[in-house]
Amino acid sequence: MPLSARMPELSALEVLSAIARTGSLSAAGREIGLTQQAVSARLTSIEAQTGVRLVTRTTRGSHLTAAGEVVAEWADQMLEVARRVDAGLASLRMQSRKRLKVVASQTIAEQLLPRWLVSLQASAIRRGSSAPEVTLSATDSEGAMTAVRGGDADVGFIEIPAALSGLRGRVIGHDELVVVVPPDHKWARRSQPITAAELHRTPLVSRRSGWRYLLGGVVPGLPQGDGDRVDESLELSSAASVRAAVLAGAGPAVMSRLAVADDLMHGRLRAIPVADLDLRRELRAIWVGGRTPPAGAVRDLVSHITSGR
Repeated sequence: MPLSARMPELSALEVLSAIARTGSLSAAGREIGLTQQAVSARLTSIEAQTGVRLVTRTTRGSHLTAAGEVVAEWADQMLEVARRVDAGLASLRMQSRKRLKVVASQTIAEQLLPRWLVSLQASAIRRGSSAPEVTLSATDSEGAMTAVRGGDADVGFIEIPAALSGLRGRVIGHDELVVVVPPDHKWARRSQPITAAELHRTPLVSRRSGWRYLLGGVVPGLPQGDGDRVDESLELSSAASVRAAVLAGAGPAVMSRLAVADDLMHGRLRAIPVADLDLRRELRAIWVGGRTPPAGAVRDLVSHITSGR
């Protein structure tokens, strides 16, 4: 059954216990960090709430009434249990800071998380603490959402703007998709951007999770129906294999700029502009719970990433 409104809070019982030990309101206040006036006010509130006179005040000090002695004994027992619970919760919080299961889309897992985790570890060392032990799994964004929602991961990182049913999220960065081809591809010799319709009709080298899904289902401006769309020229399992296939001449691909930045800088691949198509996207952390990330390692990691340290 629920507790009655007459049941004092633990902080109130702590005041009564301190009065019982010290024999005065001023000494009780010094012990628990309150002024004598605050102790007196809290004692008056306890007595009004319980309907029982607990302490007799005199010019020589304060002493418990018979009822007060009984309640103080009960208070000591409850406070002891509360201290064990408090210590246990502290231990659980420490454990939650020591281990962290992370799931991320392939681009984030390969291009960003290693740097973020190394930076988190370095920051912890500078503070004289230890970074959590991280287990990282790479999948696609849909798989990351399923893992977090099902409790198989503490936090996830995704790169598609999907509805976060049952999840909370926060933008932690930005990326851009680029159409890439080798330097000898016909698109590399064009002076004008390709159109969204051309991209829609072109066989692409694709990751199995589907750049085509992202482009065809999410990006405004791209034709949405099947129409004259063709199948992918190759469907591969990872961004690295897609990149290798494009370099080998298998066809164009739509890839994260993060994944091909070095190739673009050194001219091994060319980025092809697409007219009237905005391929920028948000990268998000996701978790189960409240508006802010869960306290512990999850919050530490997300805060570290968003602070840009």
